Amino acid sequence: MTTLESKENCLIEPLIEAISGKWKLLIVYWLAQETSRFNQLQRNLGSITHRTLTRQLSELQEAGFVSRKDFKTIPPHVEYSLTPLGQSLIPLLQAMHDWAASNADLLRDPK
Repeated sequence: MTTLESKENCLIEPLIEAISGKWKLLIVYWLAQETSRFNQLQRNLGSITHRTLTRQLSELQEAGFVSRKDFKTIPPHVEYSLTPLGQSLIPLLQAMHDWAASNADLLRDPK
């Protein structure tokens, strides 16, 4: 792709809206590693609050990137995993990782 489309024809706008925010791509990253329970995700993400993680997971589910499996047990056992659509984001994450690695110095010191 050498040129970007006009805003009216921008195909990536819905994607950007669906994955925007501080945590969503990090959640996708951790779920790409393995299916996880809520507390495991929260530990992996560090400083995310319970409320924020709940909201971000819900939005990722609504967008079709994450699935939630409730085992209907006591105590509750719920696991989150990437859907096939969510797995299709992995090459995008890899490209972003590669770009960040190539531009790490500029990202640390943008002067």
